[in-house]
Amino acid sequence: MTSPVRRRDAAATRQLLLEAARRRFAADGYAATSVRDIATDAGVNVALISRYFESKEGLFRACLRGTVDDLKQSVFENLPLEDAPRMLAEKMAISQPKEANQLLLLLRSSGDETAERIRLDTLGSLARRLAAAAGSEPDDPKVLLNAQIVLATALGAVILRSAGLQPLAAADSDQLAEPLEKVISVLLPKT
Repeated sequence: MTSPVRRRDAAATRQLLLEAARRRFAADGYAATSVRDIATDAGVNVALISRYFESKEGLFRACLRGTVDDLKQSVFENLPLEDAPRMLAEKMAISQPKEANQLLLLLRSSGDETAERIRLDTLGSLARRLAAAAGSEPDDPKVLLNAQIVLATALGAVILRSAGLQPLAAADSDQLAEPLEKVISVLLPKT
């Protein structure tokens, strides 16, 4: 009796690699992460990384792009400022490791100049979207600084939550929304 032929699902394999890479890059950083570790975590052959992403850098770029796309769709796309605290709080209150890894990935230095530029451009774009949501000129240096401080507050809370700092780690989105609303209303008053 012959065993059934296992068919490869390219989209599923690609997704497995992205999820494994996000976990590794978020936990260990770019430099300390090997493609072999990512492939092992995903349960696939290491050669598939080259096939689907060309290189480790390409895989890192895909992870960052996926994170940005998710954030844009769920938090920053057409965001009215009055909804910002709730939306940010919901992202911060996530209990799914996958989503937490995506946010932490934005904070990890890659050691690669191109990947660093992508990461910093991403963070800058998110801050400009927050500034625009306040009805301000997103490139106004004062407004942009304040938007970056709001973003830093939210991302800092994600870091402390992932470290298990209580009561922050146990707070739900309702508990997080109120202090975020205060921070946003002071730093980005609606114009």
